[in-house]
Amino acid sequence: MSTPAHVPTDAPADAPADLADRLTGLVGALRAHGVRVGTGETVDAGRAVAALGLADRELLREGLAATLLHVAGQRTVFDQVFDLYFPRGVGGPGGASGGGPGDREELRERLAAALADDDTALLRQLAAEAVDGLGGYGSSPGSDGWSSYQTLDRLRPQTLLARVRADVRARGGGTGFADRLLDDEIRRRIEAFRGMVAAEARRRVAERRGRDQIARRAVAPSADRVDFLSAGREQLTELRRTVQPLARKLATRLAARRRRAARGTIDLRRTLRGSLSTGGVPMRPVLRRRRPVRPELVLLCDVSGSVSGFSDFTMLLVQALHDQFSKIRVFAFVNRIDEVTGLLEHGRADPEGLGARIRAEATLTGWHGSSDYGVALGEFAERYGAAVGPRTTVFVLGDARTNNLDPNLAAVRRIAGQARRVYWLNPEPLSLWGTGDSAAPDYAELVEMHECRTARQLGGLIARLLPV
Repeated sequence: MSTPAHVPTDAPADAPADLADRLTGLVGALRAHGVRVGTGETVDAGRAVAALGLADRELLREGLAATLLHVAGQRTVFDQVFDLYFPRGVGGPGGASGGGPGDREELRERLAAALADDDTALLRQLAAEAVDGLGGYGSSPGSDGWSSYQTLDRLRPQTLLARVRADVRARGGGTGFADRLLDDEIRRRIEAFRGMVAAEARRRVAERRGRDQIARRAVAPSADRVDFLSAGREQLTELRRTVQPLARKLATRLAARRRRAARGTIDLRRTLRGSLSTGGVPMRPVLRRRRPVRPELVLLCDVSGSVSGFSDFTMLLVQALHDQFSKIRVFAFVNRIDEVTGLLEHGRADPEGLGARIRAEATLTGWHGSSDYGVALGEFAERYGAAVGPRTTVFVLGDARTNNLDPNLAAVRRIAGQARRVYWLNPEPLSLWGTGDSAAPDYAELVEMHECRTARQLGGLIARLLPV
């Protein structure tokens, strides 16, 4: 079966019905990834398509992004989905080769030249050729398998840095850069090319399997929807960038809740007494006036293993909300517990190196390096019990996996008895609680435990659970 010709974006426009299907499919895929798109935004997007046309694909991309998105962090998901529903072309590039060793070396030479020139159009063309020649897998010619990982593994663009640097220097294009800055710029270009390869592989698979299926399953979620336990270093770095915007949003919600709480509830006795002058009709409700006091907050954070990313993010978020509380104290533990409030001093916490500083400066382990909730919680109850009082809300952050050691339920019961509220945020799926060495069901009988796998869930829980 012959490979379809590669069709550029300036090809004749789609029929109106097909164009409407593409737009509604795009909206549906964005909704599936948690992007809130209403009917009004969809209508505006349709008007944008009619006004902008299909001749300039990048202009269309920007127009649809402006009408459909509300948050900057959604742009990565939008770009991936847009590339599926409004692709640069269909099929494979004309005259694609079979991907032999000689072809690979020729492709690497052309790629190095394109990276040196920062030629975006040529890089996109090379990405299509690379996927077509190096990324296919399967035994039949009609196989619907294309792999960006396989393509990049065979092409190895990251090994071209020195060659590209030399080319840029030879052409005089890097005279304004120090070596380190030039290397950073070349790495940025290589990373952009890797993204083009991933987009091309998704597009090719979508042609065979259907856009809707690939848009929902093969598009990487936005950072706030990535599971803390599976997030990589880059995703955790991106998450940390969302701390301040999320904190501002949560602070606004908490301030509104505090204003509502300050008004108090209706005082029925005084309201009825005041209604005597109107014949028993309560015209003016009388409220019980409150004097809301900013509560105290204590965090107990498991910083062992993959749970540490979840704890680090939550610590930074709570510290960014410091104005909402009279006092915040933060404790970290593995199998020993130590106070780390000083490392989170407002305005001075280092988001990138927070975890490393905590592990370097705090006493978190004893004679072994495995987590031990029982010992850590017991030590907190003994050494830091005075930190918990009737105005204190305690958050425990961790997966409740005890390595089959004593969970020390008595210590949790003691902490819960002293505190105003105790909430346990567990980054593991609810279906895994109680499996293996998980003591989550035992702890959940004593304190309120919530599944908290993503930043989106965390934001919702913080807004709902934090006291006013």
